[in-house]
Amino acid sequence: MPDSSEFFPKHGDRFVTTHWTAVIRAGQPDSAGSEQALSELCRSYWLPLYTFIRGQGQPPAAAEDLTQGFFAKLLEKNYVAAADQAKGRFRTFLLTALKRYLANEWDRSHAAKRGGFRTIVEIDKAVAESQVAPQLVHDAPPDQLFERQWAVTLLETVMKRLEKEYVETGRTKLFHHLACTLTQEENAQPYAAIARELDLTEAAVKTAARRLRLRYQELLRDEIARTVSSKHEVEEELRYLFGLFRH
Repeated sequence: MPDSSEFFPKHGDRFVTTHWTAVIRAGQPDSAGSEQALSELCRSYWLPLYTFIRGQGQPPAAAEDLTQGFFAKLLEKNYVAAADQAKGRFRTFLLTALKRYLANEWDRSHAAKRGGFRTIVEIDKAVAESQVAPQLVHDAPPDQLFERQWAVTLLETVMKRLEKEYVETGRTKLFHHLACTLTQEENAQPYAAIARELDLTEAAVKTAARRLRLRYQELLRDEIARTVSSKHEVEEELRYLFGLFRH
């Protein structure tokens, strides 16, 4: 398996305002777009939080309520105002805030009627449990469950963004045939078979696969940049998340 520096090469020093910097500004009432940025992050990364709560022994229904309740507090009680952009990534901030919420709010929240929480994110328990339940049998610490699910969710988000680009540019069939090349070793790539399926030369398929991989790497770095506060943290976060799959 290649190391993270090989799999995730650098693509320059571009670093623009990200979701995380917008979220920090959510602590300022007059910050345009910050609430939308926070809501988008909530929708993208609810599953790692749900996984953490399940890892603490809560059943699926309670985990759903707690996840919705936490996001409601996050948006309504201005937890973000206490965040310091220079002291952590969004991943770290979110887990710290969740732990505080669980410690301080569960007793009162639990008194609410089942299902009475305002829906902040769409939680599909069937999909969530299909991913979470197999992890729970290993008795991993909730923090570890959270971080691994964060990494998985991030990679899935990147794949969805990549697929959307290919679909919107009329390359759906090409994407579906080449997606497997992102996870296989170079010497195991089915280039010849894909070439026959697409009626292309093997050289053309190799070129398309290389372009797909480069775009995947760019989107991966871009997605991570949304959750860190500076360009210098992107590489460190890449190495850390990549390392989670080695254990």
